[in-house]
Amino acid sequence: MSAPSKRITYPELQSHCHDGMSILFGGFMGIGTPDGIVGAILASGVKDLTLIGNDTALVDTGVGVLVANHRVKKVIASHIGTNPETGRQMIAGELDVDLVPQGTLAERIRCGGAGLGAVLTETGVGTSVEDGKTRMMLDGVTYLVERALRADLAIIKAHRADEKGNLVYQRAARNFNPLAAMAADYVVAEVDELVPAGDIDPELVMTPGIVVDALILAEEK
Repeated sequence: MSAPSKRITYPELQSHCHDGMSILFGGFMGIGTPDGIVGAILASGVKDLTLIGNDTALVDTGVGVLVANHRVKKVIASHIGTNPETGRQMIAGELDVDLVPQGTLAERIRCGGAGLGAVLTETGVGTSVEDGKTRMMLDGVTYLVERALRADLAIIKAHRADEKGNLVYQRAARNFNPLAAMAADYVVAEVDELVPAGDIDPELVMTPGIVVDALILAEEK
């Protein structure tokens, strides 16, 4: 008996969206972020979202459109400088922004995917980064305890996938996508090309299909 298809459409994805949900996303300034999925989330009307990813791209790019349309209540990211609307909303008190050093952010997401509770890091010790966080001394070195990050939904952009959900990314678009795919309750990938199972060399698989719940062929309605 064959396994059920993982293919869904953008409208079908909207049934997995709800107010107040947390979303992990791949991408660096929008490169590697699934624009079609972001558009579907915007069209669903959900609000009070928490976004977790490297940055908020540009006002009209990637997850930046969710910020610009006031659908987001909190952002956990490494930088927001490329999206002036994120900064404006933060200063106005309309948006909660938690800035996390990039390496620490990546490790917190990795921990979430690996079933670990936290990571210890020296980054931020003695700065405002440590405000409200637990400090730990090991072998004479002070560390911050940075808690793992997980989300309700991970939205992934892949170049190629097979029907089982095995993913291949295109060059630098890989960035945060593999980490995000490991750390969410429901993982959906938007793909440029979908091929039969077995057509992708196992040595080239960057995210295994076992963690991917759904596939959307880019621009397919």
